[in-house]
Amino acid sequence: MAAHGKPKPAGPAAPPPPPPPPPPPEAKKSFMRRMFPFLLAANLFVGVYVLVRTYQKDSGKKDAAPTASSSSAATAEKPAEPIAAPRKVLPPIPEDEQRQLYKWMLEEKRKIKPQNAAEKKKLDEEKALLKEFIRAGSLPSL
Repeated sequence: MAAHGKPKPAGPAAPPPPPPPPPPPEAKKSFMRRMFPFLLAANLFVGVYVLVRTYQKDSGKKDAAPTASSSSAATAEKPAEPIAAPRKVLPPIPEDEQRQLYKWMLEEKRKIKPQNAAEKKKLDEEKALLKEFIRAGSLPSL
């Protein structure tokens, strides 16, 4: 007999370990009360975003075909008149200011730290071009 008056179970089979205790119901309710509206709103926004994106892509494809046919019909009826928008003519930039600008651009390019070999090669080419502009007798117009 056992120490407390209960007989030991016969056989080598031991009882399975007890299951872990469930979380307290109040904590679960509180968590779901706060998270459910957030998850619902996030799901709703993602759904609307996907729907709008697909609708825009479909409508863009449908609109592109009719406008091409209608524009060709319009050009067949009457010739297109060029619309000349008035351009604001700016005075030319003096060469010394251009050189200062190129020097400043070269200084800024030197400050950049390239991440990989391709970026370094591109940066070196841009710096070489700027050096050519600075050393040149006459500068290209901006």
